[in-house]
Amino acid sequence: MERISSHQFMILGASVLLGTTFLPIASMVSEVSSRDGWMSVLPGFALGIPYGLMIISLLQQYPGKNLLQISELLLGKWIGKAIGILYILITGYFGGLLLSQAGDIYGSSIMPITPIGMFYLGTALLVFYLINSGIEVFARFTEIIFPFVVIALILNIALSIPRIEQGELLPILSEGIKPLLAGGLKVAPFPMEYCLFLAGLLTFLPTDKQEFNKLKSGVWRAVFVVGFLNMLVVIIQITVFGPEETVGLVYGILVLGKMVEVSRTLAGIESLFLGAWLGALVIKSGAFFLTTIWGLKTVFNLKGSKWNIGVIVVFMGIASSFRRGPSLIAEIGMVDDYLILPFTSIWLLALWGMSHWKKGANQ
Repeated sequence: MERISSHQFMILGASVLLGTTFLPIASMVSEVSSRDGWMSVLPGFALGIPYGLMIISLLQQYPGKNLLQISELLLGKWIGKAIGILYILITGYFGGLLLSQAGDIYGSSIMPITPIGMFYLGTALLVFYLINSGIEVFARFTEIIFPFVVIALILNIALSIPRIEQGELLPILSEGIKPLLAGGLKVAPFPMEYCLFLAGLLTFLPTDKQEFNKLKSGVWRAVFVVGFLNMLVVIIQITVFGPEETVGLVYGILVLGKMVEVSRTLAGIESLFLGAWLGALVIKSGAFFLTTIWGLKTVFNLKGSKWNIGVIVVFMGIASSFRRGPSLIAEIGMVDDYLILPFTSIWLLALWGMSHWKKGANQ
């Protein structure tokens, strides 16, 4: 059985949690919270801390098992199987949408003439190679790529500071607290995506007692780092474009990349940023490819890696059914808001509550 270290767990978790959230997040929170949207980002991501700690506590009670296996133990075989099938359908469909986003991002920014299928195929082949190499290789890949993604984000933000319009963040809380709650609800599906990945990752985590504190620390560190980065992304877009224009910019951070100039001699370097961010997209797509495979192996007891080919073909089919533009973004939002958020939040609470009830009953 492959294992990853607690440090790799933290980096891998942060990479999956970050994914491509920095692309649409400013538009999402500005739509419901206007200029105060940046204040709803960290609280929204913070939802991942209690849920992540619930998952680690279940690992302590049931070492070596993933949440689908734990569901069958706590809720019964047939309810557990039903949850597993929902898990496969949701993660598989969402993974295909993420693959489609590769074509949307690159096709709408720097390579509009290239056939969109080439982006799907290239990303799918890279994901397939990484996943077939094993979770340890995937974790090492994230250790290498994640720092470049963060550096690209910070550079884009820092080089956009000269374009800031003073006063765009004022007045603070002009519309009260209610818009912040709506903004936090828009962000909440992101940590739930992270929890879906953790649900299957449990079998690859260390189970020594001294490691559990490191795993718990890895959860809140990953959530804080990603939440803080996304908060900076929202702030820079609101202060450069204003809240009204930010709402209409689905990929506002890419627009900022096109505007970046260095000493008035170097411009149009968004392709460099996109190169790093492709790594983030590959990691997120790979994570949901893994969750789908883990679900299939757990629920249907499938063996071997031949099923990986079928899953990647399904991903390609889902990606090909969506074209560039608002329809893809709307579909991702629908899956986040109406499938991932309610399913994951209710499932994890039910498992955690049932495990504590059974633990108390046995004492």
